[in-house]
Amino acid sequence: MSGVEVHAHIASQIISTALDNRPLIKTLPDTLEWIWIFIWSGAGAILTWKFRATAKVQLLIIKQVLISILATGILLGSTYLLFIQGWWIPVVPPFLALAGSAIAITAYIARSASDIRNIFGRYLSAEIVSNLLEKPEGLKLGGERRKITILTSDLRGFTALSERLQPEEVVKILNFYLSSMADVITIYQGTIDEFMGDGILVLFGAPTWREDDAQRAIACAVAMQLAMQKVNEQLKQWDLSALDMGIGINTGEVVVGNIGSVKRTKYGVVGNQVNLTYRIESYTTGGQILISEMTLNQSGRDLIKIENQKLVQPKGVKNPITIYEVCGIAGKYNLFVSKEEEHFYPIPTPILLQYFILEGKHISDSILIGSLVELSEKSGLIVTEANNDIIPGALANLKINMKLESDQWSDDIYAKVLDKSAEPGSFYVGFTAKPPDVEKYLNQLYQNIKLLSQV
Repeated sequence: MSGVEVHAHIASQIISTALDNRPLIKTLPDTLEWIWIFIWSGAGAILTWKFRATAKVQLLIIKQVLISILATGILLGSTYLLFIQGWWIPVVPPFLALAGSAIAITAYIARSASDIRNIFGRYLSAEIVSNLLEKPEGLKLGGERRKITILTSDLRGFTALSERLQPEEVVKILNFYLSSMADVITIYQGTIDEFMGDGILVLFGAPTWREDDAQRAIACAVAMQLAMQKVNEQLKQWDLSALDMGIGINTGEVVVGNIGSVKRTKYGVVGNQVNLTYRIESYTTGGQILISEMTLNQSGRDLIKIENQKLVQPKGVKNPITIYEVCGIAGKYNLFVSKEEEHFYPIPTPILLQYFILEGKHISDSILIGSLVELSEKSGLIVTEANNDIIPGALANLKINMKLESDQWSDDIYAKVLDKSAEPGSFYVGFTAKPPDVEKYLNQLYQNIKLLSQV
């Protein structure tokens, strides 16, 4: 605009003010203009923060859009009315401050929500976190009946091992083991319901049901057993003994949902089928995967490779049930656990031992005497005394003390009676926990008698 036009506009304003009573254009001092801009910046931040809490993401977006439209309308309307009254009030800077503060608060809320998901994701599965944060009904106490597949795992001999280690070492081993297993479980979309020391409880079918829950549970179990190789390699680097894991899987109807009180709630599962899963897992020896018949039927018998099966009578179950040992799953998963055949070699001089039968957490008072006459890499054959008519049943848990190279009994050794046929008065055991000195002695003995048998 040329200078002549500017002067003409000024003259026109002066004449109009004198003749038409039109007010002259007035402006605010710089300080008040800055205050005006900050007011709108604060309004955008406060409104966005106040209406941030909502149950659904879509509703949050709608609220933010409506608030932005309303605030912008108030800003434009107020400045227009003031302009009519002769005040020239800034519009663009307050609008930019309003939009910028709203965007900043929204970004902060999104970042906070992401942090919350990440933090809670360390305690709950991603699906449960989404269920709690995005669905109002996800926070309600109560549950629903649903058929799901339950997996539980437990380390053999870890309790005995932890008694000989410092607490810091125990935590280090547990964290590495649980981290390795959690990675596998996540891949197969399992929901980790609980870590119980060295045990893990995993749900397939809660909170989200999928048609292939049973198949994924079995595939997950096989992958977990394969992942134990990595765990034991790390334990070897730490100069610790290798560990074995047993896994039990069962499918049945349970109640899943939020259990507890308003102040303290846990997403969990209850029902007899949960207890049965623990019972099935208790029959495992190191490296085994045992599943119920219901799980086998749900997953498809043609896909699952069964090593053997057995009829058992779990505690609390009226009728005997058949459980199946799984060594692999075909189809799209194509995962298999390699099972090495054990070779037993006779011990030149049998090792005298005493053993106690474990009944749950209780140790029997009866001291039973026997001898270790054959040895494999992880197992042994025990012959009882001639006057001993008590033969522990298959899968019974034992506490054993041996007389090795001195007259004193060794520290406690734990074993499980194998479901393997033996001569009358004898039975096979699989060692689940051995003290370091006993393990070293038996390993050396096994290597010696193995070499002698090959000569």
